Amino acid sequence: MRNPRQISAIAPSSRVLARAMTATIGPNSGKVVEFGPGTGRFTEAILARGLPPENLTLFELDDEFVDFLRRKFPRVAVHKTGAQEVGAIVGSGVSTVISGLPLLSMLDPVRRAIVGAAFDVLKPDGEYVQFTYGPRPPVPPEIISDLGLAVDRGHKVWANLPPARVYRFRRL
Repeated sequence: MRNPRQISAIAPSSRVLARAMTATIGPNSGKVVEFGPGTGRFTEAILARGLPPENLTLFELDDEFVDFLRRKFPRVAVHKTGAQEVGAIVGSGVSTVISGLPLLSMLDPVRRAIVGAAFDVLKPDGEYVQFTYGPRPPVPPEIISDLGLAVDRGHKVWANLPPARVYRFRRL
């Protein structure tokens, strides 16, 4: 409530949305990255799917969330920096990037930098997973085209406040 533009949500993501976001992750997924973990709802779901904590890296800007996440998930790497820095910290070979970032509230150059950075570290068959509350993909068509991406418009998650849709992006 203190910083609604940074959080861009009226309520924490539901467990149902967290399960939908992490549906393709398992114990053998390899390296996974999460952008904007906030209070860790998606982080919990990723770990519940059996991913070893050492294979998960979080990127969070909020000081309070960073401290909270480091205490709650001591074996998970938590970095207090922007998602655009993922390449310098994680390197390549990531299987999945899960994003809880409010992309629709960001300017196009910032969105392009974030999504581009994700695809710089993803394996050729890796996926970028992002949810949105809006009726369109959270990445504009010109960025999708410029980055050579295919979009899977997932199902609507009604058990979330507000209802959300999960999108999965892959290279063509």
